[in-house]
Amino acid sequence: MRATSILSILLWSSAISTSSAGLFKKKHRRQKAGTKYEQHGEVHVVVNKVGPFNNPTETYRYYSLPFCRTHADESAHMAAYEEERSIALTDEEDEDNASASSYLRKLEIKGNRIGAERHKQRLGESIVGDRRETSPYELSFKDDVEWRLLCKTTLDKADLTKLKEAIHNNYFFEMFIEDLPMWGYVGDIEDEDEILGEVEGQSHTYLFPHLHFRLGYNKNQIVSATVTTERDRRVDITDVNKPTPVQFSYSVEYFEDNLPWKMRMSRYADSRFLPGSFEIHWLSIINSFVLVLLLTAFLTIILMRVLKNDFSRYMEIDDSSMEEEESGWKLIHGDVFRFPEFPTLFCASVGTGVQLTIATLLLLGLALTGIISTTRRGSILAGMVVLYCLTTTIGAYISTRLFFQMNGKNWVRCVLFTAGLFPVPTSFVFMWVNTVALFHGSTSALPFSTIFTIAAIFALVALPLTVLGGVIAKNYANHDFNAPTRTTKVAREIPTEVPWYRSRFVQMVISGFLPFSAIYIELHYIFASMWGHQIYTLFGILLFAFVLLLIVTSFISVALLYFQLAKEDHRWWWSTFINAGMTGLFIYAYSFFYYFHRSGMSGMLQASFYFGYMSIVSFGFFLMLGSCGFHFSLLFVKHIYSRVKCD
Repeated sequence: MRATSILSILLWSSAISTSSAGLFKKKHRRQKAGTKYEQHGEVHVVVNKVGPFNNPTETYRYYSLPFCRTHADESAHMAAYEEERSIALTDEEDEDNASASSYLRKLEIKGNRIGAERHKQRLGESIVGDRRETSPYELSFKDDVEWRLLCKTTLDKADLTKLKEAIHNNYFFEMFIEDLPMWGYVGDIEDEDEILGEVEGQSHTYLFPHLHFRLGYNKNQIVSATVTTERDRRVDITDVNKPTPVQFSYSVEYFEDNLPWKMRMSRYADSRFLPGSFEIHWLSIINSFVLVLLLTAFLTIILMRVLKNDFSRYMEIDDSSMEEEESGWKLIHGDVFRFPEFPTLFCASVGTGVQLTIATLLLLGLALTGIISTTRRGSILAGMVVLYCLTTTIGAYISTRLFFQMNGKNWVRCVLFTAGLFPVPTSFVFMWVNTVALFHGSTSALPFSTIFTIAAIFALVALPLTVLGGVIAKNYANHDFNAPTRTTKVAREIPTEVPWYRSRFVQMVISGFLPFSAIYIELHYIFASMWGHQIYTLFGILLFAFVLLLIVTSFISVALLYFQLAKEDHRWWWSTFINAGMTGLFIYAYSFFYYFHRSGMSGMLQASFYFGYMSIVSFGFFLMLGSCGFHFSLLFVKHIYSRVKCD
C-alpha cells in the first residue's frame, strides 16, 4: 500500500513538472475551422493520437510511434520519385508522364514544417484526451500530389517492436485538417492463426508507410477530408531483428464537393472507418416509447381507481370503527410526516439530484439548439462541467430549504455536504484513473493545466454559488413544511410480517427495472458513442428519452409508495429516494454486460476508465432519479393526506 502511494506521488509529480514545462513552451495556434484558402495556400495536417481501436480511451501521442518528424528535402524527394517512377512505369509511359513530372517540380518542398510541436487546445479537447501536434506533411490548396517522399529511415529493433506490437493491437491513428478528423490503421496482419496468433513462417505483419489524402472543397473552403492507406506500398516488418529501411510517403487528391461547409460533419455518421452496426433503429425506439407510455397509463388508471375507493371508504367510516375494522395508509397519518434519519445527507442528496437534473436538461437543450456544438471534440463534457458549476446555486437552495423545513439547525453543514456530495467521489475516481493513465503514459491522463483550470472553475465559481444558494434559502425561502397532518410524539410500530412480493428488495428491483427497460435500446447507442468512435447526433430523441425516464420513474415511485403506506410502513423518505434511484444501479450493471459482451475493450487502463467513470455516471443517475421520485412522492403524500379527515 505504501509503495503504491509513493508510486502515485512520483507519477503525479512527474506529470506536474512535465505539464509545467509545457505551459511555458510556445504552442502553435489551433487551426481555425472554415478557413478560406487562396490558390496554393498552405493546408496544415494536425496529428493527434494513436491507440487500440477497441479501447478508445487507451490513446497515446502520435509520435510515441517512430513516425517522421521532418520532411525530406527536394533532392532526396526527386531521387526517390525517379526511383518510384522507374519501378511503377514502363518505357512507353515515361513520355506520357513527362508533363506530370515537370509539374511536380514546380511544387517545391519548403521543408519548414516540423512535427511533434504542440497545438493550443480547448478545455473539452484536453478532457477527452486529445494531444494535437504539428506534422511535416506539406499540402497546398487545390494542388494534387501524385507521390511525395516524407522521409527515409531505417527502423531498428526497438522501433520495429513498437510498430509490430501496435499493429497486433489493431492500432489506429487520428489526424485533423481544421476540425475534420481522419482515421486510418497503422498496419495489418495476414495469415494469423485465430487461436495461436502469430505463427513463424506463416503469418506476416505489414506497415502502411504511404498515406493518401483526399480532400473535398466547396469554393475556397475544405468541407471533407479522408485519409487512406495503400496495401500495394506496405512494408513487411515481421522480423524485428532485421533492420528494415522504410520510405514514408504521401499523396494528395482534391475534388469539388457540393457539401455546404455547415454540414461538413454530417458524413461522419456514415464513415466506413466506423462500425456500421450502430445505426439507429427507429422502429425499436418508437416501440419502446409506446410500451413505456402504455405502462404509465396502466399504472395511473389502476392507482387512481384504488385511491378513489380508499377515499370513499375512509370518508364514510369514522376513526373508531376504522381502528377496529380497517387497516391501511390512513392509520399512519400521525407518522407519515416524521422526518427521516440522517437529514443532512438526505437533503444534500435531494438538492444535488435536482441540480444534476436541471444541468442535464440544459445541456441537452443547448445541444439540440446547436448552441453547444455536438461535433466539436469534448464540447459536451466541457459544457457539463460549466453547467454543473453554474447550477450549484439551485442545488444548495433546494437542499438548504428542505433542511430548514425539517427543523434543521446546522445549515452550513448541509451546504458543505451539498457542495461535495458529487464532486468528492468524482475526484477520487479521477485520481485513480489518472494515476493509471500516467503509469501507462496515455494521453487520457489530464495535463496539470487542465486539472488546474477545472479546479479553479470549481473553487471560484461553484463554491461561491453554492454558498449563495444556501444563504438565499436561509433568508428568503419558506421554512414551513406545511404538513397536512400533525406528527405524533411516539412512532407507530411497523408491521414486520409482509408477503415476499411486497418486500423492500422486490420493490427496489421493480422500481429499477421498469424505467431501465424504457431506455435500454437508446442506452446501447449512448454507450457506443461514449465508449466508441461513433458521433452521437440524435439529441432530440435523447432529450425525449430522458424526460420520459423521469416521468416513468416518478409514476412507479408513487405506485410503490402507495403499496408501502398501505402496509402501514411510514418510513417512506429514504425508501422512495432509493427506489427511484435504483435505475442508476441497473445502468451500472448493464455497463458490465456491454463491456464483456458488446465491446472489444480490454486491459487495465481501459477497464479503469470505463468502470470508474461509469460508476460516477450511474451515481449521477441515482441522485437525479431519486430526487425526482422523492418530489413527486412528496406531492402525492401531501395530496392524499389532505383529502381525508384526520384528528
